Amino acid sequence: MDSSDVVEDQLFLNASANVSDITAVTISYLFCIFGGSLSVLIMCGNLLVIISIAYFKQLHTPTNFLMLSLAVADLLVGLLVLPFSIIIVGSSYWRSNSVLCKLRGSLDGIMCNSSIWNLCCISVDRYYAVCQPLRYRIKINVRVVGIMILVSWTIAIIHIIFILMVPNKGQKNNRCVLFQQKTQSTVVVAVFIAFGIPGTIMSSIYLKILMVAKKQARSIQSMAKSTATVSKVERKATKTLAIVMGTFIMSWIPYCLCLSFHPLSNYTIPLHALQSFKWLGWSNSMFNPFIYAFFYSWFRSAFKMIITGKIFKDDVSNSKLS
Repeated sequence: MDSSDVVEDQLFLNASANVSDITAVTISYLFCIFGGSLSVLIMCGNLLVIISIAYFKQLHTPTNFLMLSLAVADLLVGLLVLPFSIIIVGSSYWRSNSVLCKLRGSLDGIMCNSSIWNLCCISVDRYYAVCQPLRYRIKINVRVVGIMILVSWTIAIIHIIFILMVPNKGQKNNRCVLFQQKTQSTVVVAVFIAFGIPGTIMSSIYLKILMVAKKQARSIQSMAKSTATVSKVERKATKTLAIVMGTFIMSWIPYCLCLSFHPLSNYTIPLHALQSFKWLGWSNSMFNPFIYAFFYSWFRSAFKMIITGKIFKDDVSNSKLS
């Protein structure tokens, strides 16, 4: 091989490296745009829900207060978790033992766990509203809802403390990643507490609600008109919140399953697959405001007043939302 061949080979390698660098940079930019857009949508959507429930007195109901707690968790996912995660994916400087890495992991766990436990509390609320309507106002009031919200966030905080106390296993380097590899037993227990228990509770409750709703539908003609109207409203709310729950579960099932089987596969599941499923789970925080706006006319009216700035011009907190 003469010198000209060596020069040509070197030029080819340099050109290939430049193409790879350009591709990597392009992917990073596109990812930042995607992550940033998702973060903005999550924050704007859930902020509309929070302002609506907090401002309009018509929306001051126990069920909506639970939805408010859920919206706060989703808002913090877009405000804190996603920006940190974008930096982690695009940077190689953060280390797993850094304060920011541990903070991001803690916030991620707390927000995601509190979301599903809030949904679990919402299913309990719907059970009493549909299955025991005469006892609903006695059993579910603002005080009880406050306790539910407190318990949901407390369980989420205790759960993430448990995860952080367990040492990492199988890490090939100490770079900060979107998830830390734990022992098989720790992963199974963590997924069971965070997803299995509340998921089973919600599924059982909504199955019971479905059976009662069908029974009510068969006897609805014998009911008084006013009672039938109330029952219809409650069933619509239950259906909407069941869609919220189903969307949450479908968004997080792929990540939870992969995370559970990751230790069994000797950590062979591709990192990009786990990251993609993780982002699918986070994207669930964007869906709920759209579901509320689609099914609830009063939320649509509230959103319109907020977006147009009407609430800043006049006191419309007592307005009748259609």
